[in-house]
Amino acid sequence: MPTEPTERDHTHDGSGPAADAAPATADAAPATVDGGLEAVDGGPSGATAPARPSRRFPRFTRDTARPEGGGRAAPGDAPASARQWPLIAVLAVGALGLLLTAFDLFRAGTLLVGLALMAGAVLRWALPSVGMLAVRSRFTDMVTYGVLGVVITLLALMAQPHPLLEIPFLDDTLHYTIS
Repeated sequence: MPTEPTERDHTHDGSGPAADAAPATADAAPATVDGGLEAVDGGPSGATAPARPSRRFPRFTRDTARPEGGGRAAPGDAPASARQWPLIAVLAVGALGLLLTAFDLFRAGTLLVGLALMAGAVLRWALPSVGMLAVRSRFTDMVTYGVLGVVITLLALMAQPHPLLEIPFLDDTLHYTIS
């Protein structure tokens, strides 16, 4: 009578039926070994071979994995401000920049915002655990923080009146698009 294929009908790497692999005995039963991997008891000989974990994604996910480096920046018994100091430092410098911008110090304020983002990229690169400053993978966070920080800093340096940085091809592009 035909039955539904089960996990035992496939080898551990999913390459085909178990008939292609070593035959299993009737008294072989899965057992848990170090690390939570299953092992198959080899039967009367007593040999135990650890099973390889599946590389397939689970059908249903139960939660979202924490980003690489997303652990606490200090021990768990430390206060929240100590555990999340990288994020708090970046937010404090950014908030100071926004405050300076509100007090009509536009260039200094936006420079601080750009420098805060670039500092976030450096912290993300240099520290193994940065708490909630880690949003995605380390590479994605570094590129995002770094590019936004550089762009904001360059725009602050090019702001009128009396720009500190002049890029001629941007000036020409502006004249061609407006006129």
